[in-house]
Amino acid sequence: MTQSFVAGGGTVPAVGEPAPEFELPNQFGEPIRLSDLRGRSVVLVFYPFAFSGICTGELCELQDNLGLFKDANAVLLGISVDSKYAQRAYAGKEGYDFDLLADFWPHGSVATQYGVFDAESGMAKRGTFIIDEGGVVRHVVVNPRGQARDFAQYRAALAGLVGS
Repeated sequence: MTQSFVAGGGTVPAVGEPAPEFELPNQFGEPIRLSDLRGRSVVLVFYPFAFSGICTGELCELQDNLGLFKDANAVLLGISVDSKYAQRAYAGKEGYDFDLLADFWPHGSVATQYGVFDAESGMAKRGTFIIDEGGVVRHVVVNPRGQARDFAQYRAALAGLVGS
């Protein structure tokens, strides 16, 4: 089991707890429900906004390493408070081959469930949640504003899931 690390505070689901259920539209308007993904690991990557510099760098690194997620039988989902239309334009421009979910309305409701919504700025913090095949949180990292995530943490957390 991977340790949980939270920088910058917030109330997040703890490692070992069930992941909060949600349903959000992807960039094509298709509903994605967490419970429908049982039987596979799920990597939730909350990010502040589409088309922003740090977010684009992080998501491009994920795109460049999609094989790591596929090898771990993990579904990768990006989530921001942008609309599905912005998500679709963003995914198209950057060539992302994974779903981007729109936590647009009610604004930031899923980010709030996961303890990563910043109500002052109206955006999600950079939070990563790795959920096992049974829907249990196995890894949590929340980075402070302006700090990109370390990709090595994904590799280590996913290796821990595959090895268990």
